[in-house]
Amino acid sequence: MAVLLADTELSHMEKMYGTLKKLGIPVVVTDDGHRAAQHILDRRFSLILVDVELPGRNGFEILEQVRKAERNVPVILLSANGGVNKAVEAIKKGAADFLIKPVEPGILEELVKAYLPADNQGNKGKVEASGESGTKRSIERPIITSDPQMIRILEIAEKIASSPATVLIRGESGTGKELLARYIHAKSNRKEKPFVAVNCAALPESLLESELFGYEKGAFTGASGRRIGKFELANGGTILLDEISEIPINLQAKLLRVLQESEIDRIGGSYPVPIDVRVIATTNVDLEEAVEEKEFRRDLYYRLNVISLELPPLRNRKKDIVLLAKYFVEKFNRLNGTSIKGITPEAERMLTEYEWGGNVRELENAIHRAVLLTSNDFISPDVLQLSSRYRSRRKEMPLVPLKEMERILIERALEETSGNRTRAAKVLGISVRTLRNKLSEYRKSAEYNEATGSFNQ
Repeated sequence: MAVLLADTELSHMEKMYGTLKKLGIPVVVTDDGHRAAQHILDRRFSLILVDVELPGRNGFEILEQVRKAERNVPVILLSANGGVNKAVEAIKKGAADFLIKPVEPGILEELVKAYLPADNQGNKGKVEASGESGTKRSIERPIITSDPQMIRILEIAEKIASSPATVLIRGESGTGKELLARYIHAKSNRKEKPFVAVNCAALPESLLESELFGYEKGAFTGASGRRIGKFELANGGTILLDEISEIPINLQAKLLRVLQESEIDRIGGSYPVPIDVRVIATTNVDLEEAVEEKEFRRDLYYRLNVISLELPPLRNRKKDIVLLAKYFVEKFNRLNGTSIKGITPEAERMLTEYEWGGNVRELENAIHRAVLLTSNDFISPDVLQLSSRYRSRRKEMPLVPLKEMERILIERALEETSGNRTRAAKVLGISVRTLRNKLSEYRKSAEYNEATGSFNQ
C-alpha cells in the first residue's frame, strides 16, 4: 500500500516525496484537504502524512475522518507553526506523531521504519526467525535469524510482550537492542499506541530532564510555554530508554519515582501527572559494575531488571552472518536500483571468519558498500574491504598473560576510538571510571603516555 502525503508547501512536499520514492515507497500527493479526504475514501494507505493547515479540510479533520472509519493506519500531523498545545491535541486525538516542518530526510526515514508495515518496506515481511520452534514474523522491522539462542529470545519477548513489567535489554552496540524493543512493543497489547525512543546518551544533562518529563511555562528562563515530555507522549504505549546507563545519578531518583508511582512531575509543575507507560531500557555496559562503583542506583537497577534479555554478539551467531548478508543484498538492491545476484563462496567464508566488532550494524554497512562497489553479478572478497587485523583474531592472537591481554584490548579500543575514553569504555563493556583507573595503573608503570594518549612501545 502507498503513503498519502498532503502538504500546503510545494517545496517541502517535493523533498518529502523524493525521500519516500528513494526508499521505494509508492506515494500519493495532494495540497488540498478535500482531495486528501477523497483519496482516503477511495483507497487504503499504510501511512498518512498530513499538514495541520491544509485548506479545505485541515489535518485534524483528516485525522478524525480516519479514526471514525476505524482505519488502523498511523496518521502523522505536520505543522510549520506547531506549539505544545497542538502537539498534545494531536496525540490525544490519536495521531501517531506530530512533527514541525521542515521534516529532515533522516527523521522521515526513521518514521517510515517505525510506522510502515513490513510488507511496504521493500518486501520486508520475509521470515525473520526460523528454526525448530517454527517461524516468527515481525509487525514492523524484521529480525532475521536462524540462531537457536536468538529464537529463544524472541519467544521470551513475545511471551512477556503484553506484561507491564519493565524490560532491560543488554548487548553490545549494533546487536539490535532497539529492534528487539520495537518487536516487544509490536507484539504487545499496546501496539496501537505510541512507541517513543529516547537516546539518553545523545542529550546533555541540562536537557534530559525536560526532554523526559516536560516543563511548565515559566519553569526556567526561556520556558515560554508548557512542553510535554517523552513519558507523556508515550502514554498508553511504550517508552524506550536507550543507553540507560548514561542518565545522570541525580536524575535516576526521579526516574525511579516514575517507575514506582506511574506518574511524572513536569519541571515547575505543581501536581503530578499520572501516566500508563511500559518502560524498556537498553544498555551496552555492565550495570552491576556501575552499581558497585556508585555510578548507577541499586534500587533503580532492580526496578529496571524485572525481565532481562541479553542479545548475543554477531560473532556468536555464525549461521546468521550469511543469512543477514543476503538479506542486506536484497535490501540495498532495492534502494540503489542494482541487481546483485548474491555472494561468492569465498566472500561468504570471509564474512563468517570476520570478528564483526560493530555487530549487525557493521555487517549492514559492509554489504551496502559492497553492493555499490561491485561491478559483477556476485559480491567477491575484494569489494568487501574487511580489515585483516580483525579477521580470525582468535587464531592469530598468541597466548599471553591475562593482565597483558587486558592492556592490549584497552590499547586497541583507545586506538579505534581515537582516544575517546567514553566510547572506548563502551566498546570494552566497562565503566569510564574503571578505564580511568586502569590507565592510571599503566601511567604509573610508564606503559601509558598521558600527553600523547598512547601506549609506550
